[in-house]
Amino acid sequence: MAEPISEDLLAAAEAVLMITEEPVSAVELAQVLEVPEHQVIAVLDALRLDIDGISEGSRRRGYELREIAGGYRYYSRADYAEQVSAFVLGGATTRLSQAALETLAVIAYRQPVARSQVAAIRGVNVDSVVRTLVTRGLVDTAGTDPLTGATLYVTTADLLERLGINSVQELPQLSPHLPGIEAAGELEGES
Repeated sequence: MAEPISEDLLAAAEAVLMITEEPVSAVELAQVLEVPEHQVIAVLDALRLDIDGISEGSRRRGYELREIAGGYRYYSRADYAEQVSAFVLGGATTRLSQAALETLAVIAYRQPVARSQVAAIRGVNVDSVVRTLVTRGLVDTAGTDPLTGATLYVTTADLLERLGINSVQELPQLSPHLPGIEAAGELEGES
């Protein structure tokens, strides 16, 4: 039988999770709380049951504890996205353009990828769009291509967090009929 979790330990974990701006790993929480990692996992499970209204005497909250991008963080529930958005944005949204979404998708599925390869797949110049994605923290550089010297781009942990996934492997599978990166290289050679 598992030992009971102290109210003080639950409260301390809640306090840390409440102020974090990025997901916190179980290892980091264990260090801060000065308890073994397995105990932190038990604390996180207990918090999740309480927040989801599953524990006896608890109620479902407007926020939830999610495991995202290799860590844990509180998020408002998707059920209340409309209300939260109205409050935070005051009705104004800052959505990505269609060009930015398409460029981001190419980078996410083909990373690490050079800007010229993204442009070949999209069929248009993507320089300004890539700069916008880098500025917004959704894309970052990841060295250079050893053959061409071109800067390579990858998606960031911030993007994973916004998508609510742990890795790009969780993205939906692309149709096998879409051209691969090899086709992009062939397209580059034609221009």
